Amino acid sequence: MNSPPKPTPAELEMLRLLYELGPATAKQVHAAALAARPELTYANVLRQLQVMHGKGIVTRDESARAHVYAPAQEQASIQTSLLKDLIQKAFAGSGKALVLAALRGGHVTARERAEISALLGEDRLPD
Repeated sequence: MNSPPKPTPAELEMLRLLYELGPATAKQVHAAALAARPELTYANVLRQLQVMHGKGIVTRDESARAHVYAPAQEQASIQTSLLKDLIQKAFAGSGKALVLAALRGGHVTARERAEISALLGEDRLPD
């Protein structure tokens, strides 16, 4: 079985909301999206979810009057796929270059840096 296509930035936004909410109707996703994007209409959210369903990025439960949407893949799986793509395209395949860029670029908080150091010191980084 082929994996779904890589989500667009707009689709990633919808996925992020679905990961936070759990399975949800378009109305629930729209309500959650309004905090960050008050200009976003219900019709746009519904259409985006329908397109994502057509692409296989989300599943749709049609057993109730209001369809319930959920991500087709676990969040970690999508993140891993996007990260692999980013490492290949932007860092010539070097995970080390990605990590160093994140550490140098101010994208890691002091607390996160301490957690990373502890993991490295214990040599127990997750696979």
